[in-house]
Amino acid sequence: MSFSGEVKDELAEHIPKKRDCRIAELAAIARLCGRFELEEDGWWRLDIHTENEAVARKGFTLLKKTYNIGVDVFANLSVRTNIQTGSNIFYLLAEGKRLKELQECPVNEVSCIRAYLRGAFLATGSMTDPSKSYHFEIVCGTEKEAVNLQELISQFEIEAKIVNRKKYFVVYLKEGTAIVDILNVIGAHRALMKLENVRVLKEISNTVNRRVNCETANINKTVSAAVKQTKDIEYIRDSIGFDGLADGLKDVALARLAYPEATLKELGELLETPIGKSGVNHRLRKLSEMAEKLRGN
Repeated sequence: MSFSGEVKDELAEHIPKKRDCRIAELAAIARLCGRFELEEDGWWRLDIHTENEAVARKGFTLLKKTYNIGVDVFANLSVRTNIQTGSNIFYLLAEGKRLKELQECPVNEVSCIRAYLRGAFLATGSMTDPSKSYHFEIVCGTEKEAVNLQELISQFEIEAKIVNRKKYFVVYLKEGTAIVDILNVIGAHRALMKLENVRVLKEISNTVNRRVNCETANINKTVSAAVKQTKDIEYIRDSIGFDGLADGLKDVALARLAYPEATLKELGELLETPIGKSGVNHRLRKLSEMAEKLRGN
């Protein structure tokens, strides 16, 4: 099962206790993957079309608990198979005079906003596996609905963006922190913990990689410097020899030729009269400058 499927299965288990919240969640499902029609007798007909069993099951449960199916609402859940993809398509049909409130449902209270966003994700939302990348999105049929979702999400100090994708408008998040926050808002706590674990592992991996890369760069830099120093000293030796060098320069030159892979600290400790890193570096720099002058001549 995909990560999106896991999130939707988890959200399908959450049934709001407050009737207003159930209406808000059902309204989001109906608006994003449903269609309303006014019948001749004045009753409203709601047709919810989804390929996700969890969404169909959640929609039926919300209708049953909110509108007391069998009294003033008739609901029917049917399943058809898409011949091309082989996937099941669930059709949830309901009729009732009070279904109109799903169209007009105002979403004001925080708990209802959470429920509405949960329903929106159930209807047309998706999320990539966090071990691969961070991406959370909800697809809307109109720009108005996309802007409405964006504004509702912003009430939790989460900045969502909108992109036009062919004939749809997509509200999306790409930052790990923002996705953690939205999962908390809609009540997907198991998915949130899984995402946090992945983020921790990624951060540890990135930290290790940065340190390895830094150490590798330092090693490469040290090796390159040592190779250049060795070549400069060999050029001096082959050009004018070491007899004319001051004792300090000569000692460092001989030590570098004898120990080409030694660090500056190790070279300093190998000298007859030990010196520190800065002293070794100063003498090697003088030797390099001397080699450059000889090459110029």
